[in-house]
Amino acid sequence: MATKPTFSQEISNLLYASHGKPLKTCIQCGTCSGSCPVVDFMDQTPRRLIGMINADLKEDVLDCNTYWFCASCYQCTVRCPAQIDIADVMYAVKRYSIWHKTYRDDLVGPTFSETFVKTIVRSGRSYEPLLAPTYMFSMGIKEVLQEAHMATQMMLKGRMPVLPTKIKRLDNFKNMIRRIIPMGGAK
Repeated sequence: MATKPTFSQEISNLLYASHGKPLKTCIQCGTCSGSCPVVDFMDQTPRRLIGMINADLKEDVLDCNTYWFCASCYQCTVRCPAQIDIADVMYAVKRYSIWHKTYRDDLVGPTFSETFVKTIVRSGRSYEPLLAPTYMFSMGIKEVLQEAHMATQMMLKGRMPVLPTKIKRLDNFKNMIRRIIPMGGAK
């Protein structure tokens, strides 16, 4: 009889295709946390997050903001003496959180990530006018007006398209994406 994998095993399975080493090889040295430029904004350090994953503390991991604040700079991955792809761990937990709808409501990251993926799937490209509202309204009114003014100027100068352009062979691209990630409501 098949047994349900633990949270740690589920995250490790998401990392299967990664060239990095498994999370269980983490020596908890703290190099990742010391290398992280945004660690001050995280409620758990990357080192602690990996320890929590290895301890199967699923609810605690999914309740923190660490993986949403990751800047994807790869400093942690490059410097890890155990050669763990820590940035990929952050992406794996993000994917897990989105697929299982287990993220906190007060975070901008999940909505932005879902909107980004759906935009890419629809046209094969990123389209800023659809992405901007997912984070813009978390700013103050002054910043919203500045963003709107800049976007208008970019459109008027032809630096940002009014309508999204699509890639060639979009159906082939969509089929490939569907094999990699669950699409949810993206069509």
